[in-house]
Order: sequence, then C-alpha cells, then structure tokens
Amino acid sequence: MERNGDGDEENLQRAPTRVRSRPDPFLIVCKCFSVVVALTAFLCIAVNILSAVRSFKNGSDVFDGIFRCYTVVIAFFVVLAETEWGFIIKFSKILEYWAGRGMLQIFVAVMTRAFPDTSGKRKDLVLLQNIASYLLLACGVVYFISGILCIGFLKRARQNKEVSREQAAKDLEELERRREELEALLVQERV
Repeated sequence: MERNGDGDEENLQRAPTRVRSRPDPFLIVCKCFSVVVALTAFLCIAVNILSAVRSFKNGSDVFDGIFRCYTVVIAFFVVLAETEWGFIIKFSKILEYWAGRGMLQIFVAVMTRAFPDTSGKRKDLVLLQNIASYLLLACGVVYFISGILCIGFLKRARQNKEVSREQAAKDLEELERRREELEALLVQERV
C-alpha cells in the first residue's frame, strides 16, 4: 500500500499479474509422436483400401479384400485413439493405456503386411504395404515399451497439471478483471 501525494487516500498500486506458462516439452513430444502415429495409420488405411479395391477387381481374392476392409476399420480406430477423443477412450478403455495402443498398432501393422502380392505384379503396392506396416510396427513397439515403463501415466499426470494451471490462470485473469471493474465503480462513487 502506498499513500498518494495528498496523504488522505490509500491507493493500491498493483502491477497486473500475468501468468506465463511455457508448454511442457514432454507433452509437445507426445503430441508430435501422436501425429506421426496418426499419419502412419492413415498410410495403412490408404494402402489397405488400394489392396482391397485391387482384390475385389480381380474377383479371385475376395477373402483378401474382406480382410483388407477389416484392417481399414481397425486402423481407423488407431487414428481415433491418437486423437484421444473422450468418446473413444470411454468406449474402449484399453486404448487409454499405451501398452494397449501399442498392441493395437502392432496388430494393424501385421494385418497390413499379411497376404503380400506374391505374383510380383504390383511391386509398388507391396513396397507401400511394407513401408506402412513397418512404420506402424515401430510406433506400436515404442508405445508398448513406453506403456510398460508407465510413460502414459506420466503424460496423463502432466496433462492434468497443465489443465489445472491453465484453469488457475483463467481464474486469476477473471479476478483481475473483476477487481478493475470494482475499483472503477468505487472511483465513480467517490466522484
């Protein structure tokens, strides 16, 4: 508290408090990895759609086409799990845990790699299948090992801490705004 020059009024001189929080580098890395996994899963979806269309066009590989359709659906769940959409996590609790996500990604990678074109007619499609499956396999292994090491638990704890910090900053800004409004009203009443 400081007295103003006249000495009869108390004037609270406060610097506006601004809470600046830097984003958590660990959470940024986790988000980037989620984007990589989602893009890899999209690649698996595209490759499996191309394989399914080719299988249905041939007519002789109907079972391979059906298998590819199932792979597309399951790969879509991998993408949805990476968005961490509340409905999906509530629907399938196993996807909340990184070891479960990793196993699902490994499963999709194996399904993408299964039934390669042995005739050698479509080498470009086989190459894309290999790239997509091995990328998703690597992501799945990273998720699985991280899940065993409880890195997912650490991520959720840091996310909760960040949400609490952001809410506290919003509450503080609201209180500051309200204080300024009340001070303005008080000044108007004195005049």
